Amino acid sequence: MKYYNFFENIPIEQVRKGVTRAGWQGENVMLVMNVLEPGMDVNPHTHTFEQVAFIMKGRAIYHVGDQHEEVGPGSVFAIPAGVPHYIEPIGDEPVYNLDVFAPPRDDYQHLVEHQRQESATS
Repeated sequence: MKYYNFFENIPIEQVRKGVTRAGWQGENVMLVMNVLEPGMDVNPHTHTFEQVAFIMKGRAIYHVGDQHEEVGPGSVFAIPAGVPHYIEPIGDEPVYNLDVFAPPRDDYQHLVEHQRQESATS
């Protein structure tokens, strides 16, 4: 079994101004660590699947549909499929937001290519 650390040995992708992410995938679940800087470009969006978000560090306003909730370390919540949502960091520290997707997202497979490459060389 290979162990990974989001902060040490998983490649990081620059998404847009103030947003980076890294991914890990099991057989039926995908985790995506997002690091969100204050002043980042927000990106309201929807998708066809449920998303679970867990805030590990920092504070933010999470907008889900018509609801706007302040979240911080330990906050966990589900974002239903088809509902517009986005996160907006507040304060002066980055927000570490871990997203959980089951099943894994097809459009994020590039984030876990490092796992396939390591498996091929093992």
